[in-house]
Amino acid sequence: MIHLMRTNSQDPHFINLVNLLDSELAIRDGDEHSFYNQFNSISQIKYAIVAYENNKPIGCGAIKEFSKEAMEVKRMFVLPDKRGKGYAAVILRGLEEWALALGYPKSILETGKKQPEAIKLYLKNGYEQIPNYGQYSGVENSKCFMKDLIKQT
Repeated sequence: MIHLMRTNSQDPHFINLVNLLDSELAIRDGDEHSFYNQFNSISQIKYAIVAYENNKPIGCGAIKEFSKEAMEVKRMFVLPDKRGKGYAAVILRGLEEWALALGYPKSILETGKKQPEAIKLYLKNGYEQIPNYGQYSGVENSKCFMKDLIKQT
């Protein structure tokens, strides 16, 4: 059983988990990592969640405003030895509930084609692929998704 704690980007557990995420993505993304990394600063993130199991941080995620209608899901991560247990879906639901509570009816996100587990997670949780948006437009290895949070509740 895990519990979620709402926090922000100053939280040391969140920072540590994001550093682990960045290390993993540097390997997965290879030469493309510097391109993606420029969009992943956590300095402006006001809404982050850290998941705990037995009082130990095991995963995280965050949302930031993309538009007046949508929050963008960022920095999703679960420790490798905790994957496959549904924790990422619990974190994602926590972020979606928070976005709704803040008045955002939609959730969007970007992930890379080199992250098939993430793609599977988002599709399984009601996200639909959309054309790449913003800085990801025309980026062949990016996949963007959207979920209407009002219809999915």
